Amino acid sequence: MERRRFGESDLEITPVGIGTAPIGSSPDWWLWWGPQDSSESVRAIHAALDAGVNWIDTAPFYGWGRAEEIVARALDGRDDVLIFTKCGTMRREDGDDFMDLRPAAIRADVEGSLRRLGVDCIDLLQIHDRDPAVPIEETWGAVLELVREGKARHGGISNHTAEEVERALSVGPVAGMQCEYSVLARGVEEAILPLARERGLGVIVWSPLASGFLTDGFSVEALDERDFRRTHRFAELDLEGVRASLRSGGRTAAQGAIAFVLSHPAVTGAIVGVRTEPEAAELAAAARLRLTPDEVAAIASRA
Repeated sequence: MERRRFGESDLEITPVGIGTAPIGSSPDWWLWWGPQDSSESVRAIHAALDAGVNWIDTAPFYGWGRAEEIVARALDGRDDVLIFTKCGTMRREDGDDFMDLRPAAIRADVEGSLRRLGVDCIDLLQIHDRDPAVPIEETWGAVLELVREGKARHGGISNHTAEEVERALSVGPVAGMQCEYSVLARGVEEAILPLARERGLGVIVWSPLASGFLTDGFSVEALDERDFRRTHRFAELDLEGVRASLRSGGRTAAQGAIAFVLSHPAVTGAIVGVRTEPEAAELAAAARLRLTPDEVAAIASRA
């Protein structure tokens, strides 16, 4: 599978990576994706790696550590997979979450991730979301300190504004950004993706399949009654026309959706949450697929 340089770092990543929010899902986590067997999750990760994928994106937030523990099981004995995780999302006693990007909180979060993942160093440590109570300069200084200590190879920024990323860059290097991007969520085309191209930053995008809404056969009614997607912002949309445009040319809707985000010149890779071996096996075809400008325009026009 093709590999792409992630910004100006020394990371070379495949166009698709393994997302772990769905497999981290647990009943005590409010982002419940329905039942998921951890052994099946490990098999799905192995299938994706066998297909050529070389990176995995996770976070302590995903099932409050469950995803990172599953990743550790799946990667036991392997040192050829890049591990990306995040920091800063904390759990309240009632199960809700909040952001804490103070240096001490970041350090404690990273130490926990290192233990769960069973590694000494994280390849890409990303601040997970915005914490308006802490200046980004203070947060980014803490991340770079962890890089200097060898606990992370590179630092990245997830779900922040272009202005905040610029402020972080004034403190020190930013390898890249993570942001939501799909045919249904294109706001980052306005400032974030242009910033990445201007400043030479890598970009990995989350939810290119719009939490599954852009896959063939998706049905809200078929979801577990506690599945958070029943109340998702896309749940009331009629998306069959979009899915049809994604399927054009003999593709699956999922392959078209992934190819759409990868067609943007600023995007380095797409995070795809796989839960089963068949889903994982589909990643290779999606990574190879190339859309023409006319196909991209046709898909965008249906959203």
